[in-house]
Amino acid sequence: MEGIDYHEGERSKAEFDVEEMKIVWAGSREVFEVSDRMGRLVASDEAFRKDNRTMLSRKDLFKNTLRKAAHAWKRIIELRLSEQEASWLRFYIDEPAFTDLHWGMFVPAIKGQGTDEQQQKWLPLAYKMQIIGCYAQTELGHGSNVQGLETTATFDSQSDEFVIHSPTLTSSKWWPGGLGKVSTHAVVYARLITDGQDHGVHGFIVQLRSLEDHLPLPGITIGDIGMKFGNGGYNSMDNGVLRFDHVRIPRDQMLMRVFQVTREGKCVQSNVPRQLVYGTMVFVRQTIVSDASSALSRAVCIATRYSVVRRQFGSQNGGPETQVIDYKTQQSRLFPLLASAYAFRFVGQWLKWLYMDVTQRLQANDFSTLPEAHACTAGLKSLTTSATADGIEECRKLCGGHGYLCSSGLPELFAVYVPACTYEGDNIVLLLQVARFLMKTVSQLGSGKQPVGTTAYMGRVADLMQCCCAVQRAEDWLNPSVILEAFEARSARMSVACAQNLSKFANSEEGFAELSADLVEAAVAHCQLIVVSKFIEKLQEDIPGKGVKRQLEILCNIYALYLLHKYVGDFLSTSCITPKQASLANEQLRSLYAQARPNAIALVDAFNYTDHYLSSILGCYDGNVYPKLYDAAWKDPLNASVVPDGYQQYIRPMLKQQLRNARL
Repeated sequence: MEGIDYHEGERSKAEFDVEEMKIVWAGSREVFEVSDRMGRLVASDEAFRKDNRTMLSRKDLFKNTLRKAAHAWKRIIELRLSEQEASWLRFYIDEPAFTDLHWGMFVPAIKGQGTDEQQQKWLPLAYKMQIIGCYAQTELGHGSNVQGLETTATFDSQSDEFVIHSPTLTSSKWWPGGLGKVSTHAVVYARLITDGQDHGVHGFIVQLRSLEDHLPLPGITIGDIGMKFGNGGYNSMDNGVLRFDHVRIPRDQMLMRVFQVTREGKCVQSNVPRQLVYGTMVFVRQTIVSDASSALSRAVCIATRYSVVRRQFGSQNGGPETQVIDYKTQQSRLFPLLASAYAFRFVGQWLKWLYMDVTQRLQANDFSTLPEAHACTAGLKSLTTSATADGIEECRKLCGGHGYLCSSGLPELFAVYVPACTYEGDNIVLLLQVARFLMKTVSQLGSGKQPVGTTAYMGRVADLMQCCCAVQRAEDWLNPSVILEAFEARSARMSVACAQNLSKFANSEEGFAELSADLVEAAVAHCQLIVVSKFIEKLQEDIPGKGVKRQLEILCNIYALYLLHKYVGDFLSTSCITPKQASLANEQLRSLYAQARPNAIALVDAFNYTDHYLSSILGCYDGNVYPKLYDAAWKDPLNASVVPDGYQQYIRPMLKQQLRNARL
């Protein structure tokens, strides 16, 4: 059985150049080569094995994570890896760890909010891992509402220090990754108080533990908040609790790039615009959208490969049963998720461009696109993470009973991923921020101020309120301009309807609260339009490789028409399309599924994931699923003995009717 590729027949059906599609997925040949090299490096190193992760106790799991992190750092130094290579190495190690917060939050916070002097002092230490940092913002009592944080930083002008204090139980820092057991330092967000005046929330660099014996410093209470959802999963991360009892830090440990406190205790706005901090936010959210495409594509890869291997029903004259992937019910659930993975990939690549554009504009003191960029990234973070979390669970269901096994890789993938719907902004709260921006955009339409970026279509609102969809045949839905007009009209009409309903309220905030469910739906429509439009824009590029662009066109149409089908109520209630046109879209969607079917395995092969990274027997490259599932079962610790521990104490007394005499 070993050495046989059970997917070989499927791979031979591919109608496009898989190697070229790998480049498109990666974003460039250079990124592909670095990613591929790091993926293979991790897969070939026994120190990074993870097939037993779900069977470890919490303490063993955490210690194992520390071992891997140390080994990774050793390899980064030995191989003199670049920052990009090191980032890919950590990606393929695929284990939530304190390093995620050190490199992903602590370092960017200092780079984004620290003065040049502060960066020169702290970043070299962080880059060499001589200090390990985390990002301590969320509290027991406040998460999304950052302005409600209770931790205080009171300036003492006599000693030239800030006094960091947790005045209430709910002011305890709660959830920061890396905080519980590892971090030596944190960027702590606290209310700045000078001369009794509250100046809002600001960031402070605070040392938490001794660099000699790792014990908490005086006045600091610190620990782990306990087990989280799932086996393995996010339990490799030491999410922490932190309390301060009048802890003093030097004045120069307040991050002062934008807002400064002088030696005399005066608060001064620096000449650096405060909007600069939004650049960091755009960067973090762009990373989250890219991570969504990675997690969803991983689940889709597993479900697609297993759907080809799994056969059920349909045997003719004793012949083989039908491959599960050939059932239309399987295709209609699986292929939209495959299309979504590609859609999120391309919108993530576009967000990288947006981040660079915003950064350049900020440096030139051009803030004109900032509100739109902020709303766009907030909405896309919400849309992609919610769809990915739901998509991973759908992939588990698509794999039937075996999908529930930890060895399928899907339960742990789900457990690790779902927090993304909450961290860096609760998804509903973020959509309400998008809705606020949309309402402001609509309100300014008559003022002559032209909407920019992803809201530019709102400038044509008069046309979009009146246009009629021209679709007469199913194939008319393959026209990108027809699809785009339908999505633009739906979004514009939903936003205008919300704005009109808001205007009926004497108090706009009361109206916003009352209409919040409708506003969220309008925000979703706008965000879906962004993803569809960026997929269509991607297809305007010169994309090399035999058949590559054709497959992407099929996926783009599947993504758009699936959304139209799923949200058909929006399109019909706003009169963007007719019931007949909705029916034609469904007809076209069925045809697109049939076109995607021969290329399904090749399209997930283009993700270029190693078996180590997938960590799934159901998704293994060669498709040799059943022998591997059988062998894996015997490796479970429960099978270490034939007769279970507890037989003599509990099972035998039951069988022998001796429970009354047994010492339970």
